[in-house]
Amino acid sequence: MKSEKWGLAVIFAFLLAACTKSPHQFETEVLLPYTPVKSQGSTQLCWAYAMLSAIETEHICRGDSVELSVAYVAKMLEREAAAPPSGRAMAATTLNLIDKYGLVPWQSMPSDDYPLPVHAYMLGCEYTPLEFAHSVCAPGEYASLTSTDGYAYYEEVVLELLDNWEHNRFLNLPADSLLALTERAVRQHRGVCWEGDTSEWGYDWKEGVAVTSLWNGRTTDDHCMAIVGIAHDEEGDRYFIMKNSWGTNNRYDGLLYLSFDYFLRKTIAVYLPAEML
Repeated sequence: MKSEKWGLAVIFAFLLAACTKSPHQFETEVLLPYTPVKSQGSTQLCWAYAMLSAIETEHICRGDSVELSVAYVAKMLEREAAAPPSGRAMAATTLNLIDKYGLVPWQSMPSDDYPLPVHAYMLGCEYTPLEFAHSVCAPGEYASLTSTDGYAYYEEVVLELLDNWEHNRFLNLPADSLLALTERAVRQHRGVCWEGDTSEWGYDWKEGVAVTSLWNGRTTDDHCMAIVGIAHDEEGDRYFIMKNSWGTNNRYDGLLYLSFDYFLRKTIAVYLPAEML
């Protein structure tokens, strides 16, 4: 019995190592500009970090540098009676808060111990938070997309998730169509935000890679990241280059290579410019 247990442990360790092993070499196909990688610390605000990062990349690609305040979004969340004490939400919540309360540059409120700004300043101009918000992310500028079984495709659905306490609606697409649309947006240098499952055994933050050699058979909504590029490994398999909000203490200084296969299996939602549809 003891030898059987050791044998199973060795097999499991071998499979887990094979699952999480980082490819020897990635070759970048597309890498978009992005603002510095930040750390969300112990907060549950990945949804705000990722969505704002996608908006920042969108503007940098237009030649318009901007860095946005997560602390302001977090403070506006406190005004929502339905928001859970944990601060968990979806990236769509970021867009809703921007539409409702506005936004300010990172310099105006870099952390939550700064006073709440009354005005936003950019390039010598003064704005209200709503005026500034609508200059960087107009209402309806981003589309919320998903791919989920049990619902009709090409129709809007409400995802039954704890983090979707606002009952946000998502356009439901076939998985391969969602992947193709996301890839096209990145290749056209557009800001994209991804929401999905990082509980998969093949998600290895330290090694900076996410693959699905061992799939646990379920998909949970537990993290958001911005997509900032596309690469392939030595076997030709493609990956999205993700900008995370867990600081820079991993192999790729805060970036992570998420395989297209992982995307197909573990995506909850994608947010990209609505004009891409």
